Amino acid sequence: QVQLVESGGGLVQAGGSLRLSCAASGRTFMGYGWFRQAPGKEREFVAAISSSGALRRHSSSVEGRFFISRDNAKNTVYLQMNSLKPEDTAIYYCAAGPIVSADARPYDYWGQGTQVTVSS
Repeated sequence: QVQLVESGGGLVQAGGSLRLSCAASGRTFMGYGWFRQAPGKEREFVAAISSSGALRRHSSSVEGRFFISRDNAKNTVYLQMNSLKPEDTAIYYCAAGPIVSADARPYDYWGQGTQVTVSS
C-alpha cells in the first residue's frame, strides 16, 4: 500500500525557514512534487524532483528561496523553504507519480497535506 506522509509544517514569522518532509512507503516513483493551496485559491505547483535527484524544477514564485531534495535511502523528499513570506501561507501537499511535472494531473498519489502559516 502506497502512503505519502508529510511533516514539518507550522507557524513561522516572515523571513523565517521551515523544512517539509514527505516520507513515501510502498514503492519508489519516477517523480515527486510539492504543491500548495491557499484558502480560496487554486492548487499551485511549487517544486518537483526525479527519483535520482538529477532533475529538479521550482516555480518562479519560489525560485531562489525554496529547494527540493531527495534522500533515496529514506525514500523521502524534502522542501527547504527559506525567506518565507505571508503569501507562502497554504496547505502543502506532496505527490508522487511516473514523471516529473509541474502539472498535478500525472501524479497518482498524494499526501494528506501539512499547514504552513507565515505571519507578517
